[in-house]
Amino acid sequence: MQIHGVIHQFPKEIKHLIFVFVVTLSIGYFGGLSFVKDTANASSKGIQERYLGNEDDEEATKMMFKKSSGEIKTLVHNHILSLSVIFFLLAIILSTTSISMKLKLFLMIEPFISVVCTFGGIYVMWTGITWMKYVIMASGFLMTAVYATSIIVIIQQLYFKKQ
Repeated sequence: MQIHGVIHQFPKEIKHLIFVFVVTLSIGYFGGLSFVKDTANASSKGIQERYLGNEDDEEATKMMFKKSSGEIKTLVHNHILSLSVIFFLLAIILSTTSISMKLKLFLMIEPFISVVCTFGGIYVMWTGITWMKYVIMASGFLMTAVYATSIIVIIQQLYFKKQ
């Protein structure tokens, strides 16, 4: 079954459905990033303090405590499950675009690697391997860049690709 490059041929109502889906999804995705910025200050130190606490920092303006085992496992579990579904749905939509196969495969597969590195990295950092905060930052950035690129490709292919 060949579905490569057919998104521009979808019926108008399916195009609109995909559009409102990716816009709504993006509101949630970037809203979550805003929360990360607010709670971890978008910095390696902020990420470490968010999960490991800052009880030893006498200069801290806001006291934070290390997450419990249950809290960290719930966070990792919830994010890996939900983001896997999100990226799977985006991958299905991306599979219908006419972009190059190499770029398409990268945009479809990479987010799953970043999800594991980001949230698995949070768990590993929580166990005491603090340099994982850099892996978390890099994979989180890459995941977001791939997400944004995927959304742009999908919208461009929905409405601006010639039939």
